[in-house]
Amino acid sequence: MAHNARVWNYWIGGRDNYTADQRVGEQVAGMLPVVRDVARADRAFLGRAVELLAAEYGIRQFLDIGTGLPTVENTHEVAQRVAPESRIVYVDNDPMVLMYARTLLTSTPEGVTAYVDADVHDPGTVLRRAAGTLDLSRPVAVMMLGTLNFVLDTGTAREVVRRIMAAVPSGSVLALTHPTADAEVGGQGNIAAMRFWNAHATPPITARTRAEIAGFFDGLDLPEPGLVPCSQWRAGADSPAPVPQFGAVAVKR
Repeated sequence: MAHNARVWNYWIGGRDNYTADQRVGEQVAGMLPVVRDVARADRAFLGRAVELLAAEYGIRQFLDIGTGLPTVENTHEVAQRVAPESRIVYVDNDPMVLMYARTLLTSTPEGVTAYVDADVHDPGTVLRRAAGTLDLSRPVAVMMLGTLNFVLDTGTAREVVRRIMAAVPSGSVLALTHPTADAEVGGQGNIAAMRFWNAHATPPITARTRAEIAGFFDGLDLPEPGLVPCSQWRAGADSPAPVPQFGAVAVKR
Protein backbone atom coordinates (compact mmCIF):
# COMPACT_ATOMS: atom_id res chain seq x y z
CA MET A 1 0.00 0.00 0.00
CA ALA A 2 1.15 3.54 -0.72
CA HIS A 3 2.43 5.59 2.20
CA ASN A 4 2.19 9.32 2.73
CA ALA A 5 5.90 9.99 3.27
CA ARG A 6 6.84 8.21 0.05
CA VAL A 7 4.02 9.73 -2.05
CA TRP A 8 4.95 13.20 -0.78
CA ASN A 9 8.55 12.43 -1.71
CA TYR A 10 7.34 11.49 -5.22
CA TRP A 11 5.40 14.73 -5.61
CA ILE A 12 8.39 16.90 -4.79
CA GLY A 13 10.63 14.98 -7.18
CA GLY A 14 12.40 12.66 -4.76
CA ARG A 15 13.56 9.12 -5.44
CA ASP A 16 12.60 7.38 -2.21
CA ASN A 17 9.29 5.94 -3.36
CA TYR A 18 7.87 2.79 -4.90
CA THR A 19 5.58 1.95 -7.83
CA ALA A 20 2.54 1.80 -5.53
CA ASP A 21 3.34 5.30 -4.25
CA GLN A 22 3.75 6.63 -7.78
CA ARG A 23 0.43 5.14 -8.90
CA VAL A 24 -1.48 6.63 -6.00
CA GLY A 25 0.38 9.90 -6.46
CA GLU A 26 -0.64 10.09 -10.09
CA GLN A 27 -4.25 9.19 -9.31
CA VAL A 28 -4.47 11.88 -6.64
CA ALA A 29 -2.83 14.37 -9.00
CA GLY A 30 -5.54 13.60 -11.54
CA MET A 31 -8.18 14.52 -9.00
CA LEU A 32 -6.26 17.48 -7.57
CA PRO A 33 -3.97 18.80 -10.32
CA VAL A 34 -2.34 21.33 -7.99
CA VAL A 35 -1.14 18.69 -5.53
CA ARG A 36 2.48 18.92 -6.72
CA ASP A 37 2.28 22.69 -6.35
CA VAL A 38 0.98 22.14 -2.81
CA ALA A 39 3.88 19.84 -1.96
CA ARG A 40 6.46 22.26 -3.33
CA ALA A 41 4.78 25.26 -1.72
CA ASP A 42 4.76 23.50 1.64
CA ARG A 43 8.48 22.78 1.29
CA ALA A 44 9.21 26.38 0.33
CA PHE A 45 7.15 27.56 3.32
CA LEU A 46 9.39 25.48 5.58
CA GLY A 47 12.49 27.18 4.23
CA ARG A 48 11.10 30.70 4.58
CA ALA A 49 9.71 30.02 8.07
CA VAL A 50 12.87 28.44 9.46
CA GLU A 51 15.06 31.18 8.00
CA LEU A 52 12.81 33.87 9.50
CA LEU A 53 12.75 32.20 12.90
CA ALA A 54 16.51 31.70 13.03
CA ALA A 55 17.53 35.05 11.53
CA GLU A 56 14.92 37.47 12.91
CA TYR A 57 13.42 35.74 15.95
CA GLY A 58 16.69 34.31 17.22
CA ILE A 59 15.28 30.81 17.61
CA ARG A 60 17.98 28.19 18.11
CA GLN A 61 15.83 25.14 18.87
CA PHE A 62 13.48 23.42 16.43
CA LEU A 63 11.07 20.55 17.09
CA ASP A 64 10.00 19.22 13.67
CA ILE A 65 7.05 16.86 14.22
CA GLY A 66 6.10 14.63 11.29
CA THR A 67 9.26 15.32 9.35
CA GLY A 68 8.67 12.88 6.48
CA LEU A 69 11.44 11.64 4.25
CA PRO A 70 14.48 13.95 4.09
CA THR A 71 15.13 15.66 0.76
CA VAL A 72 16.90 19.01 0.41
CA GLU A 73 16.65 22.17 2.50
CA ASN A 74 15.56 20.26 5.55
CA THR A 75 14.94 22.16 8.79
CA HIS A 76 18.43 21.61 10.17
CA GLU A 77 20.10 22.70 6.93
CA VAL A 78 18.23 26.00 6.83
CA ALA A 79 18.53 26.70 10.57
CA GLN A 80 22.22 25.81 10.85
CA ARG A 81 23.09 27.83 7.77
CA VAL A 82 21.83 30.88 9.65
CA ALA A 83 22.99 29.80 13.11
CA PRO A 84 25.36 26.80 13.17
CA GLU A 85 24.67 26.21 16.87
CA SER A 86 20.99 25.42 16.25
CA ARG A 87 19.59 22.24 17.78
CA ILE A 88 16.97 20.29 15.84
CA VAL A 89 14.87 17.30 16.82
CA TYR A 90 12.99 15.45 14.10
CA VAL A 91 9.98 13.38 15.13
CA ASP A 92 8.31 10.63 13.11
CA ASN A 93 6.87 7.19 13.75
CA ASP A 94 7.61 5.64 10.35
CA PRO A 95 10.59 3.23 10.50
CA MET A 96 11.49 4.05 6.90
CA VAL A 97 11.58 7.78 7.64
CA LEU A 98 13.76 7.25 10.71
CA MET A 99 16.13 4.96 8.79
CA TYR A 100 16.65 7.55 6.06
CA ALA A 101 16.89 10.40 8.55
CA ARG A 102 19.72 8.75 10.45
CA THR A 103 21.54 8.15 7.19
CA LEU A 104 21.02 11.47 5.42
CA LEU A 105 20.51 14.13 8.06
CA THR A 106 23.66 15.41 9.72
CA SER A 107 24.64 18.42 11.81
CA THR A 108 27.20 21.16 12.05
CA PRO A 109 29.90 20.59 14.69
CA GLU A 110 28.45 23.47 16.74
CA GLY A 111 24.85 22.23 16.63
CA VAL A 112 22.88 19.04 17.17
CA THR A 113 20.46 17.08 15.00
CA ALA A 114 18.52 14.27 16.68
CA TYR A 115 15.74 11.92 15.62
CA VAL A 116 13.09 10.43 17.86
CA ASP A 117 10.52 7.74 17.20
CA ALA A 118 7.20 9.09 18.45
CA ASP A 119 3.64 9.67 17.27
CA VAL A 120 1.97 13.07 17.13
CA HIS A 121 -1.05 11.46 18.82
CA ASP A 122 1.15 11.02 21.92
CA PRO A 123 2.49 14.52 22.71
CA GLY A 124 3.77 13.41 26.10
CA THR A 125 6.22 10.99 24.50
CA VAL A 126 7.17 13.56 21.86
CA LEU A 127 8.06 16.10 24.54
CA ARG A 128 9.81 13.65 26.83
CA ARG A 129 12.07 12.34 24.09
CA ALA A 130 12.69 15.79 22.59
CA ALA A 131 13.83 17.01 26.01
CA GLY A 132 16.86 14.76 25.67
CA THR A 133 18.21 17.23 23.09
CA LEU A 134 16.26 20.47 23.54
CA ASP A 135 16.09 22.73 26.58
CA LEU A 136 12.33 23.17 26.92
CA SER A 137 12.84 26.09 29.30
CA ARG A 138 14.12 28.14 26.33
CA PRO A 139 12.15 29.13 23.21
CA VAL A 140 11.43 26.36 20.72
CA ALA A 141 10.05 26.52 17.19
CA VAL A 142 7.46 23.76 16.93
CA MET A 143 7.12 22.73 13.27
CA MET A 144 3.94 20.87 12.34
CA LEU A 145 3.86 21.03 8.56
CA GLY A 146 1.24 18.77 7.00
CA THR A 147 1.01 16.85 10.27
CA LEU A 148 -2.29 17.59 12.00
CA ASN A 149 -4.24 16.51 8.92
CA PHE A 150 -3.38 12.96 10.05
CA VAL A 151 -5.07 13.55 13.41
CA LEU A 152 -8.61 12.98 12.21
CA ASP A 153 -10.55 14.32 15.20
CA THR A 154 -10.32 18.10 15.39
CA GLY A 155 -10.72 18.20 19.17
CA THR A 156 -7.85 15.73 19.54
CA ALA A 157 -5.69 17.74 17.15
CA ARG A 158 -6.31 20.92 19.11
CA GLU A 159 -5.41 19.16 22.35
CA VAL A 160 -2.14 17.94 20.81
CA VAL A 161 -1.21 21.52 19.92
CA ARG A 162 -2.31 22.82 23.32
CA ARG A 163 -0.20 20.29 25.22
CA ILE A 164 2.91 20.85 23.15
CA MET A 165 2.72 24.63 23.25
CA ALA A 166 1.97 24.56 26.99
CA ALA A 167 5.29 22.76 27.51
CA VAL A 168 7.42 25.46 25.85
CA PRO A 169 8.05 28.97 27.19
CA SER A 170 7.07 32.45 26.08
CA GLY A 171 8.84 33.38 22.86
CA SER A 172 8.32 29.93 21.36
CA VAL A 173 6.56 29.66 18.02
CA LEU A 174 4.22 27.33 16.18
CA ALA A 175 4.74 26.92 12.42
CA LEU A 176 1.90 24.97 10.88
CA THR A 177 0.51 24.05 7.46
CA HIS A 178 -2.72 22.16 6.81
CA PRO A 179 -4.76 21.18 3.72
CA THR A 180 -8.24 22.57 3.18
CA ALA A 181 -11.25 21.91 0.97
CA ASP A 182 -12.25 25.59 1.06
CA ALA A 183 -13.36 26.73 -2.38
CA GLU A 184 -11.82 30.18 -1.93
CA VAL A 185 -8.36 28.66 -2.42
CA GLY A 186 -9.33 25.96 -4.92
CA GLY A 187 -9.68 23.16 -2.41
CA GLN A 188 -12.79 21.46 -3.81
CA GLY A 189 -10.69 18.71 -5.38
CA ASN A 190 -9.31 17.74 -1.98
CA ILE A 191 -12.58 16.04 -1.03
CA ALA A 192 -12.50 13.33 -3.72
CA ALA A 193 -8.72 13.09 -3.62
CA MET A 194 -8.69 12.43 0.14
CA ARG A 195 -11.51 9.90 -0.18
CA PHE A 196 -9.40 8.00 -2.74
CA TRP A 197 -6.30 8.38 -0.57
CA ASN A 198 -7.99 6.94 2.49
CA ALA A 199 -9.03 3.87 0.49
CA HIS A 200 -5.62 3.22 -1.06
CA ALA A 201 -2.90 4.69 1.18
CA THR A 202 -1.88 5.24 4.78
CA PRO A 203 -2.22 6.97 7.13
CA PRO A 204 -5.74 8.39 6.64
CA ILE A 205 -5.99 12.13 6.11
CA THR A 206 -8.53 14.92 6.51
CA ALA A 207 -8.94 18.50 5.33
CA ARG A 208 -10.20 21.32 7.54
CA THR A 209 -11.76 24.72 7.00
CA ARG A 210 -9.80 27.90 7.45
CA ALA A 211 -11.70 28.56 10.68
CA GLU A 212 -10.86 25.11 12.05
CA ILE A 213 -7.18 25.57 11.19
CA ALA A 214 -7.18 29.02 12.74
CA GLY A 215 -8.36 27.37 15.96
CA PHE A 216 -4.98 25.69 16.34
CA PHE A 217 -3.49 29.14 16.97
CA ASP A 218 -5.86 30.11 19.78
CA GLY A 219 -3.95 31.97 22.50
CA LEU A 220 -0.99 32.68 20.21
CA ASP A 221 -0.07 35.90 18.41
CA LEU A 222 -0.33 35.71 14.62
CA PRO A 223 2.01 38.25 13.00
CA GLU A 224 1.48 39.36 9.42
CA PRO A 225 0.41 37.96 7.04
CA GLY A 226 -1.54 35.68 9.39
CA LEU A 227 -3.12 32.47 8.14
CA VAL A 228 -2.88 32.39 4.34
CA PRO A 229 -2.23 29.85 1.59
CA CYS A 230 1.26 28.58 2.37
CA SER A 231 2.42 29.47 -1.15
CA GLN A 232 1.75 33.13 -0.37
CA TRP A 233 3.12 33.30 3.18
CA ARG A 234 5.93 35.90 3.06
CA ALA A 235 6.52 35.02 -0.58
CA GLY A 236 7.70 38.51 -1.48
CA ALA A 237 7.21 40.03 -4.90
CA ASP A 238 6.67 36.68 -6.62
CA SER A 239 2.96 36.68 -5.64
CA PRO A 240 2.42 32.98 -6.42
CA ALA A 241 -1.03 31.52 -6.91
CA PRO A 242 -2.84 30.30 -3.79
CA VAL A 243 -2.82 26.58 -3.03
CA PRO A 244 -5.39 24.68 -0.92
CA GLN A 245 -3.02 24.43 2.03
CA PHE A 246 -3.00 27.14 4.69
CA GLY A 247 0.09 28.11 6.62
CA ALA A 248 1.10 30.46 9.41
CA VAL A 249 3.68 31.12 12.11
CA ALA A 250 2.43 32.20 15.54
CA VAL A 251 4.23 33.33 18.69
CA LYS A 252 3.53 32.30 22.26
CA ARG A 253 3.18 35.35 24.47
